[in-house]
Amino acid sequence: MRFAFGTLTVLPVRGTRWDRQAAHAGMLCAPLAGLTVGLCAAAVGGALLFLGGGALTAAVATAAIPAVLTRGLHLDGLADTADGLGSGKPAEDALRVMKRSDIGPFGVITLLFVLLGQVAALAQLYGRGWTHGAVAAAVAGVAARCALTLATRVGVPAARPEGLGAAVAGTVPWRSAGVVAAVTVAGCAAVAAPFGPYAVVRHAVAVLAALAAAELLLHHCRRRLDGVTGDVFGALAETAATTALVVLTFG
Repeated sequence: MRFAFGTLTVLPVRGTRWDRQAAHAGMLCAPLAGLTVGLCAAAVGGALLFLGGGALTAAVATAAIPAVLTRGLHLDGLADTADGLGSGKPAEDALRVMKRSDIGPFGVITLLFVLLGQVAALAQLYGRGWTHGAVAAAVAGVAARCALTLATRVGVPAARPEGLGAAVAGTVPWRSAGVVAAVTVAGCAAVAAPFGPYAVVRHAVAVLAALAAAELLLHHCRRRLDGVTGDVFGALAETAATTALVVLTFG
């Protein structure tokens, strides 16, 4: 738990161990860190609605809180990954592009559309009621971190010998990753039970679609970059969160 919260959030949790065993346990707990971030985002969005703010204002705040609670690391990773993949260069050169401190055109465009997608989806969900937006924020946070658990399974290599990617890559056994994914899907479906049976199915499908989208990006990154990096993990999380939110607007 300390590893998960200390690595994936800025909450004042001090990790005491950073070895491979701690990384294994920490990445299994990643969805819990995502749940905490999602609930914080939902609380802020709900507070703004209670104070008279509109659905769009609540949506912007809800999308901003995860960035605040991660110091924007996932969004930064998304932008860097977009620049690296968009460069069309070989793996070594693409990784150098990703390590630069500046953001290129591919990163800017990707950030723009991802954040617009998140805000638009949340605004639509908040328009249905506070509970719909709050549950969606929590589900998106959990799905995003569950994608990270799956990305750290055995067999997924690190693209660099150093950094977060190297620290956690290949630490989670396939069976454990599958169990976490199954529990995540079931839990996100169950929390939608008060909205009716169709909502249960929709929430389950949203998480499955989020994990599938992240897996597609992971496959592409493995093929183009020969593995994963901390930036790739950020891109996976944002991809999963955005996909979950968009799917939840359907129906």
